[in-house]
Amino acid sequence: MNMSTMTYVFSIVAAVLALIAIIELMRRGTLRERHALWWFVGGILALVIAVFPQTLGWAARLLGIAVPVNLVFFVAIVLLFLVSLQYGAELTRVEEKLRVLAEESAFHERRISRLEQPADAAETSDPSSDSEPGSENS
Repeated sequence: MNMSTMTYVFSIVAAVLALIAIIELMRRGTLRERHALWWFVGGILALVIAVFPQTLGWAARLLGIAVPVNLVFFVAIVLLFLVSLQYGAELTRVEEKLRVLAEESAFHERRISRLEQPADAAETSDPSSDSEPGSENS
C-alpha cells in the first residue's frame, strides 16, 4: 500500500483529533462513558489503521475482501449500527421511565386534588346552611 506522507500524517491527525473530541465530550459530561464506548472503539481502530496502514490490507486479505476500503466502510457501518442500537435501547428505557413517572404524577395530582377538595368546600360553605334542605330550624 503506497501512501504519501501528507495522507499518512493527515489520517493520524484526524484519528487523534477524533479521540480527543470524544474524550473532551466525556470530560465535560456531554457524552457519557457508556455512550462513548463504540465511538471510542472506532477512534482507536482509525488510529491503528492510520499509524499502521498495512493492517487494513492484511485484515482485508484475511477476510477475503478484495478492496481494503470496503472493509473500512463495513466496519464503519457496523459501528454506526451498534451506536444506533445502543441509543435505541437507551431511548426505550427512558420512555418507559417517563411513562411510569407520568402515571405516578397523575396519581399524585389526583390524590392531592381529592385531599384539597373537602378543605375548599368547608371554606366556601355558609355555616347557616349546614342543615338539610327542607328542614327548618324553629
